[in-house]
Amino acid sequence: MKIIKTVKEMQSLAESLRRDKRIGFVPTMGYLHEGHLALVRKARELADVAVVSIFVNPIQFGPTEDLSRYPRDFDRDAALLEKEKTDIIFCPEAGDVYPEGYSTYVEVKGLEDYLCGRTRAGHFLGVATVVAKLFNMVKPHFAVFGQKDYQQLKIIEKMVRDLNMDLTIVPHPTVRENDGLAMSSRNTYLSPEEREEALLISASIRRAEQLFKEGERNVAVIEGEVAKVLGSKGGLTVEYVSISHADTLEALEKIADRAVLAIACRVGKTRLIDNTILMEA
Repeated sequence: MKIIKTVKEMQSLAESLRRDKRIGFVPTMGYLHEGHLALVRKARELADVAVVSIFVNPIQFGPTEDLSRYPRDFDRDAALLEKEKTDIIFCPEAGDVYPEGYSTYVEVKGLEDYLCGRTRAGHFLGVATVVAKLFNMVKPHFAVFGQKDYQQLKIIEKMVRDLNMDLTIVPHPTVRENDGLAMSSRNTYLSPEEREEALLISASIRRAEQLFKEGERNVAVIEGEVAKVLGSKGGLTVEYVSISHADTLEALEKIADRAVLAIACRVGKTRLIDNTILMEA
C-alpha cells in the first residue's frame, strides 16, 4: 500500500496508472468504519487500482460545526485500509488542496436548496468543490459514494453530468450497525443513552417503509407517522423529515412510484442523517 501526501505526486502517478489500469476511488474524511470499508471493497471489485483519500475538508464545515473535534486517527485508518488491500491512500494537506489565494468554487444550483442545504449554508458548495478537485487529482475511472449521504450523492452525480466529467459515480447502499443505526463517523460522539435515542431514526424509517408497503401514498400521513416515532422518547431534536422526489429532491404531496424519505436529527450535540427509498417492488 502506497501513501501519497502531495497533489503533484498523486496526479503524476494517476496519469501513469491510467495508461493501462482502471482506477477506483473512495473519497473520505477518515475515521473509517464498516460503511467506508464496504465502499472500498466495491472499488476493489470494479478496479485494478483502489485509491482512498483521507482529507477533512475545512470548507464544508460551518463556523459553528465540528471541524476541530471531527475524529481523526490516521494510523488506525491506514491499518484498516491495508487489511482491505487498498492500493493507495491519498492524504494531502489543506494548504496543498487550497493554495494561498484560492478563490474558485463549484456550485450545483437547485439540489443544494433542499434538506441539509436549508440549514447548512455553504456546505454543499464545499463538498462539490473538494470532490471536483479530488477527481482532478486522482483521475479515477469511477468513484463510489454511499447512499446514506443521499443529497451529497445526487449533487455529485449532477456535477459529473453537468461538467462532462469523464468518470462514473457508483452508489452503494447504506451500511447499518446490527441495531439498525446508519454507520457514521459521528456515531462515536454518542453516549450510550444518546445511542438508544438515535435508534428511533431507523425505527421511524421502518415505520415509513411498512406504511408504504401497505399502500399509503399520502406524504403528510407518512411524515406524520415518522415524526411520532422520532418524538416518542423526547430525546431527539428533529431538523427535518422530508419525502421528496428521488432525483430533484423537490417536496411531494403524493408518492407516485418512487421517492426518498430523508431525516436529520440532533441527539445531544450530534447531528445524524438517514434515508430510505420508498419505491414500488
